[in-house]
Amino acid sequence: MSDAVLIDQNMLAQLSVEAAAAPRLRKNRNFHEHNEDLCHRMLNALQPGTYVQPHCHLDATKEESIIALSGRLGCLVFDKTGKVVQACELVPGGQNVGINIPAGTFHSLVALEPNSVFFESKQGPYTPISAAEKAPWAPAEGESSCADYLSFMLQHFTGKAV
Repeated sequence: MSDAVLIDQNMLAQLSVEAAAAPRLRKNRNFHEHNEDLCHRMLNALQPGTYVQPHCHLDATKEESIIALSGRLGCLVFDKTGKVVQACELVPGGQNVGINIPAGTFHSLVALEPNSVFFESKQGPYTPISAAEKAPWAPAEGESSCADYLSFMLQHFTGKAV
């Protein structure tokens, strides 16, 4: 049996440093040992400027729960055509600290402050996001229009173009 692992401020800070140094400006730390595990639990650190392509999980068992631990995150929920139907800020100790996203729901997250970290839980085993689960109306990661789309997503929280 493994030793218990505390999720402390040092762990959040270290993960944020790793995210800042990563090309995609994000980093996760898994608490599940294997991709085949039936319950996936992880920390995800996001830095401003990272782009998470809107996506959904079509498998009915892939509902996911997200709880903000540090920083400030924006969560966007979209309909099937790409219209934003919900935009909420997730802030530790704030009005909204987390969200549960049903399977089949298009969503994305944006970092609204440096060193934003959230805890995520969803059912395993791990399966990569398929082409059918990636929003066809949003640019794929790495495309030249990602910066413009990220700016569009951020406008839901800042009220102005960034």
